[in-house]
This record gives sequence, C-alpha cells and structure tokens, in this order.
Amino acid sequence: MRREKKLPPTIEWSLLGFLAEAPMHGYEIYQRLSEAAGLGIVWHIKQSHLYTILSRLEDRGYIAHVLEPQEARPPRKVYSLTPEGDAALHTWLSSPVDHGRDFRLEFLAKLFFAQHGEGETVRALLAAQRAACQAWCAELEALVAQRGRDTYEGLVYRFRLGQIQAMAAWLDECAAVFGVEV
Repeated sequence: MRREKKLPPTIEWSLLGFLAEAPMHGYEIYQRLSEAAGLGIVWHIKQSHLYTILSRLEDRGYIAHVLEPQEARPPRKVYSLTPEGDAALHTWLSSPVDHGRDFRLEFLAKLFFAQHGEGETVRALLAAQRAACQAWCAELEALVAQRGRDTYEGLVYRFRLGQIQAMAAWLDECAAVFGVEV
C-alpha cells in the first residue's frame, strides 16, 4: 500500500527538475545541484541528505530507479522521472509561490528550471508571479491604510510592501533578460 501523496518541499522539486533533463545517478544529481553557476548559488545540501530525499521521492512514485552495473564496483542506482513526477513538476513550474518568504528559494528554483524549457514556460511563470505580487501589494496597501502609516504595524506592513515591490521590479528585469512580455 502506497503512502499518502504529499507535495514535496522545494529541494525535492529541484531534484525532479534535474531528472526531467535526463536520468542520473545520485552523485551526478549532487554535482549538478552543487554547481555554483546553477542552484549551488541558492542551496547547499549534504550528499547523505540527497539520498534520503531520493528515497522519499521514489516512495511517493515521482521517480524510479534501475540498477546500472559497474566494473569492480557495486551497481549504482540510476533515477528517472515517472509520468506522475513529470506532471507534478510541470504543475509546480507553472505556479507562482504562495508567499513572499518563499521567493528567495522556491521561486529561484522554479526560474532555474523554467529557463531551460520553452520561452512560454518562463513567460507564464513570470506573469503568474507578477500577478501574485500585485495581489500581495494590494493587500499590504490596504493593511497600511487600515493600521496607519506611522504605527509599528504600519511600519512592518510598509517594510513587507517594499520587499514585494522590489520583487515585482526584479520580475520585470527577468522578463527583459529572457525577452518575454509579462
């Protein structure tokens, strides 16, 4: 009997993203995740933790492995994305992050994988996230108006508003870099 399906945390989505590119063994995924020009600038993960996550993803049915024989060494597991994992990854890539606090890790991971897809993938992600930022700004502006600009609460909401506005401006920069309209 399979365990109940839960959505994986961001690092797990990233492992699915690498496997969408090609089947890989665990150490190869670790190397890709650690590249300074890629997600290595965003995350650091211990190799032992990576294997725990791969096992969890396999238990959830998102990935599967085959054993690849090696000369003078034990066979190694080569992981690949299942159709269920591929569908889940594409749903994740097309959805904006739900909270501003998730932007630094989760959105950057989404953008990393979206840029390797079709231009429409990047455009749709940037547009969805831009719309989410606009909604967050409207909510925060209402809270500032309600609580007063010169109160502690007002200052906190204005701080958050400034962060979201900076994110929205950065999304516009991303659109310019990728040559898409959002």
